[in-house]
Amino acid sequence: MESFGNKIAVVTGGGTGMGRELVRQLAKEGCHVSMCDVIEENMQETYDIVKSESPDINISMHNCDVSIEEQVNQFKEEVLLAQDTNKINLLFNNAGIGGGGSFVAGSREEWEKCFAVCWYGVYYCTRAFVDYIINSEEGHIVNTSSINGFWASLGGTPHTSYSAAKFAVKGFSEALIDDLRVNAPHVDVSVVMPGHIGTSIAENTGKIIGGIKTEEDLEKVKENMIKMGMPVHNFTPEQIKQQIKENAEAFKNNAPTTSAEAAEIILSAVKKKQWRILVGDDAKAIDEWVRSAPENAYNIHYNGEKRENLDEDI
Repeated sequence: MESFGNKIAVVTGGGTGMGRELVRQLAKEGCHVSMCDVIEENMQETYDIVKSESPDINISMHNCDVSIEEQVNQFKEEVLLAQDTNKINLLFNNAGIGGGGSFVAGSREEWEKCFAVCWYGVYYCTRAFVDYIINSEEGHIVNTSSINGFWASLGGTPHTSYSAAKFAVKGFSEALIDDLRVNAPHVDVSVVMPGHIGTSIAENTGKIIGGIKTEEDLEKVKENMIKMGMPVHNFTPEQIKQQIKENAEAFKNNAPTTSAEAAEIILSAVKKKQWRILVGDDAKAIDEWVRSAPENAYNIHYNGEKRENLDEDI
């Protein structure tokens, strides 16, 4: 797909981060876009930005929790009506949240919600839109996995739900390559594996899952911070909450790759029909490290309250 002009794209998780930037950059290239999100104020902001920057583009916004198939099917019907079409050219399965870090010690409800958004959201949306993508002359499915789709760790911190979901997204995307070549050769698929990108995923996860609800939740967060080597032993509950907020802001503001840069990399790779899209130098470095020494991928050791630095291994 050499040009996005006059194409129709669907973007999930369009309210912030990479989703917002995908919507903006697609629209600037003349692509009509329908997006969904569960946080309406974020999506409204994206909508207003795009209408200001690209007033001639047909953009629509839809409230949809991609982890619920009934809502996804309703989203599909609304998109077809809003775009007055029975053809979709591009599907960006971008929506995702964190949470559910520990399968052993964490909340089952939180674990399953993260897995449902990050995996079933991709599955349900692809199921819903695939016939309309096949109806198009040129089609492309773009699924966002993660470096945690090939390395299920945060350097020693439990990260089970998100990682399991992102492994599923990666495997599904790769399996679609042959499936589409046989049954819909005009449709391509890409799997996106970002490293640390400047997004609001940490903040949005708290809003969607509910964040810290009890003093017990707060104490567990504090224990995890200590295990990660953070000097919060004497922090009060209010100081822990402030630290969580600062960590979320730092994750977004101190990332080596911005959301805008990530979207530009993704869209450029889609035009080149690249099926495997690594985003960020950190993603490329970890990919190379895991591939070169897979037996050492999880060779992270703890020494009391201080863990060894993974960067030394990479």
